[in-house]
Amino acid sequence: MEEEEEAIGLLDKVLEDEDVFLLEECELGTPTSPAAGSPFLVAVKVEAGKGLEMRKLVLSGFLASEEIYINQLEALLLPMKPLKATATTSQPVLTIQQIETIFYKIQDIYEIHKEFYDNLCPKVQQWDSQVTMGHLFQKLASQLGVYKAFVDNYKVALETAEKCSQSNHQFQKISEELKVKGPKDSKDSHTSVTMEALLYKPIDRVTRSTLVLHDLLKHTPADHPDYPLLQDALRISQNFLSSINEDIDPRRTAVTTPKGETRQLVKDGFLVEVSESSRKLRHVFLFTDVLLCAKLKKTSAGKHQQYDCKWYIPLADLVFPSPEESEASPQVHPFPDHELEDMKMKISALKSEIQKEKANKGQGRAIERLKKKMFENEFLLLLNSPTIPFRIHNRNGKSYLFLLSSDYERSEWREAIQKLQKKDLQAFVLSSVELQVLTGSCFKLRTVHNIPVTSNKDDDESPGLYGFLHVIVHSAKGFKQSANLYCTLEVDSFGYFVSKAKTRVFRDTTEPKWDEEFEIELEGSQSLRILCYEKCCDKTKVNKDNNEIVDKIMGKGQIQLDPQTVETKNWHTDVIEMNGIKVEFSMKFTSRDMSLKRTPSKKQTGVFGVKISVVTKRERSKVPYIVRQCVEEVEKRGIEEVGIYRISGVATDIQALKAVFDANNKDILLVLSDMDINAIAGTLKLYFRELPEPLLTDRLYPAFMEGIALSDPAAKENCMMHLLRSLPDPNLITFLFLLEHLKRVAEKEPINKMSLHNLATVFGPTLLRPSEVESKTHLTSAADIWSHDVMAQVQVLLYYLQHPPISFAELKRNTLYFSTDV
Repeated sequence: MEEEEEAIGLLDKVLEDEDVFLLEECELGTPTSPAAGSPFLVAVKVEAGKGLEMRKLVLSGFLASEEIYINQLEALLLPMKPLKATATTSQPVLTIQQIETIFYKIQDIYEIHKEFYDNLCPKVQQWDSQVTMGHLFQKLASQLGVYKAFVDNYKVALETAEKCSQSNHQFQKISEELKVKGPKDSKDSHTSVTMEALLYKPIDRVTRSTLVLHDLLKHTPADHPDYPLLQDALRISQNFLSSINEDIDPRRTAVTTPKGETRQLVKDGFLVEVSESSRKLRHVFLFTDVLLCAKLKKTSAGKHQQYDCKWYIPLADLVFPSPEESEASPQVHPFPDHELEDMKMKISALKSEIQKEKANKGQGRAIERLKKKMFENEFLLLLNSPTIPFRIHNRNGKSYLFLLSSDYERSEWREAIQKLQKKDLQAFVLSSVELQVLTGSCFKLRTVHNIPVTSNKDDDESPGLYGFLHVIVHSAKGFKQSANLYCTLEVDSFGYFVSKAKTRVFRDTTEPKWDEEFEIELEGSQSLRILCYEKCCDKTKVNKDNNEIVDKIMGKGQIQLDPQTVETKNWHTDVIEMNGIKVEFSMKFTSRDMSLKRTPSKKQTGVFGVKISVVTKRERSKVPYIVRQCVEEVEKRGIEEVGIYRISGVATDIQALKAVFDANNKDILLVLSDMDINAIAGTLKLYFRELPEPLLTDRLYPAFMEGIALSDPAAKENCMMHLLRSLPDPNLITFLFLLEHLKRVAEKEPINKMSLHNLATVFGPTLLRPSEVESKTHLTSAADIWSHDVMAQVQVLLYYLQHPPISFAELKRNTLYFSTDV
């Protein structure tokens, strides 16, 4: 028994299929055999030596389990003869009819497998690399009709055995303790098993035989005489398993549990599971009494897709770890930001290429190739971007960890499970056949059919909105008791949701009135979410390092961003209802092409919208006062703030600060010290965005785009440094000042979660934008503006952020060596 488990464990490790979402069948290696067109062909190149060695290992493991199976069938048949003998006496234990129903076809199945085992055993024990045994598997598969009869009778057999146990004490005693012989080399001579458990074994066996056939094919060269025979056996076995699933679940709406109750699918979706320190995309199915985690199996062309069950937990055994237990769990290491940004850049570039190909009426094959590349990058982004842990635990053992991009999803899954757990649920164990049936039903029952990436969208679907969404969160009603309340805003981007803004905490109230405005940048977004939280004041529960949100979700809601509704100059007011709570908010949208327009200020005073050279001359400063003060305040009390510069400040606070700086109010420092730090960060961003021309100038914009695209590091260095020298002095000194500040912010990344890449993403498009003329001649749509230019703008700022310290004096000293005009 131990040897068999060891062999099977090794096989499972060696042979487990990879996840199937990234590669097409043909990329795995195309066989040259005439059988290549077979729908059950496993398209993997088999190295002859290694393949045949694995073949022997597969067969050895299977032979050991076949011996156990035959012993189980023998144990089931053992009481049949004495029961039949007593049936004709005056005191029968069971009637002949009952015996034939319970033991229906067991004798035939036993004889089929005994013959198979006796023929296979010598071939494995006297191993020869040229040994043929495909005909044995083909014959075994051809006799599956006996199993069909067994399956058709299976439910009646179980019911009859249960009734007989209840009415006859003698039979009950027999059926509760059947003795199964151990394998020849086993120390255990016998084990006790119930009749009900043994009656599961035959259907179990077909599933096992099918898996072994799959593994044998994988490790059998295509020119081996066994290959076509094994293919035929696999075809028959898989068709048989499909027919069982169809018979048991003809309605395609629910699955029947062993007790005869209807098991319905409540929720399903794609989640990222962390398994053995690597991320896997899983399709998770929540039924009325069980949570099942599956992966999609790769199938050949023309066959419908199927799922493999990775694990399941009956809801009666499912528990959520406490915050303390979660804290003790292994840390979740986020994927490096620069790699995520690289993926986004590739996706955006591929989107542009696809648009160009379509505009030029390019070949369908070229477009499909680009779409496939885009899907691969989007899939990787989807796999590696989530960071919020969702832990579940089986009270009988193992814990599982999913990563989600939003607390919204975590709350949805948790609430759906907890709602079902309020019912009277019983713990259970699924037999192999039940699990096979349940997993087989997933494909028909699923509600989420595609991985949520844009390359899965139809061409006529909305590309989403690009630009700025202005949202005012007004107030909320419906809370039953006073609490410290705040809201967060999320929008979707690249297939997942990102938190973009957070209101202040309104303390000890049932009717918070925030009236706070936020400006949220949209990157192909289609939905806005509002989540309402009660602030957790227990500092011992705060666990920022593990991305754990310990504040309690009071309500959550989502609305679609319909372009026709949103794209008006006027504010649109709406209410989101969530768990009896109503949140009132208003929104309006500015498209990216509109937001690119910079209008020079006609004012003679103030700092916003005024040329940087005018401001520094007036102030007799090298760096504008507004920039110095905002930077100083952020470094004083905001450098450890999670999401500093990424989380939007309240728009009304930003406007108030703007007015104070424009009026050159004497109380600026006092106002700054009282202001929310995200509003100060937002004011600094707004100052740069409202400059009449971007800090890195309209004139040099095309050269920055060309310079960052250079491949040779030395040429790029020369070009990028020369471009800095070409900036007007006030622009250059301010840029270098900001650069050093952003580097200091990124040094606190473990606390504030703002890497150089994150900061470059926030500031790049603000400091470096195409002029109106440039954007009109260069690009065709708002989506293209994002895809083509924004990523390059981010890369330019990132280049300077990653560069060793740049000194103004050093740069100017080197001007003599570079006299070429830009």
